Amino acid sequence: MATHIALLRGINVGGNKRVVMAELRTVVAGLGHTDVSTYIQSGNVLFTASAGEDTAAMAAAMAAAIAAELAVSAPVVVVTRDELSRIVDDNPFHAEPDPKRVHAVLLSEPPGPDLLGKLDAAVAQAAATGARDSVRAAGRTLYLHTPDGFGSSDLADTVLKAVSAPKAGITGTARNWATVTKLLALCDG
Repeated sequence: MATHIALLRGINVGGNKRVVMAELRTVVAGLGHTDVSTYIQSGNVLFTASAGEDTAAMAAAMAAAIAAELAVSAPVVVVTRDELSRIVDDNPFHAEPDPKRVHAVLLSEPPGPDLLGKLDAAVAQAAATGARDSVRAAGRTLYLHTPDGFGSSDLADTVLKAVSAPKAGITGTARNWATVTKLLALCDG
């Protein structure tokens, strides 16, 4: 049973930052982790780590190893299986029947007041154009609801730019709700 999940941002998207999953598994195992597996090609790595290891330190070590061994720069966010379970339980948009309309943006650390202020302004701007999109923060997760579609959402674009900007001081990566729940099921399987 996997105890942690590493989420890489921006790999294997549109032919950019190509990473072979077998090579990624080898890199993660080379860091001393066991039970390493991947789910789909977008950089979801399940693994078992020693109890008490710091997720931020694991993420930094993984990002450095991926850059050194695979020549790909990709931010990494690591969450524990228990944290992922809380993320699933805390979903404020659980009534949305389409799992592709809800995304969890998993962050390296909780958002600060500056980021939360930018998100509030982005939600207000989206609402002024008639968009029904919304975002809610809980711990290290931003829950993004895009009832009219993620790909056409100005709010989704703003959120992803905000958590990937070098000035942000944090990093994040989004996964749709189907992927989030599948990752939890794989941890438990």
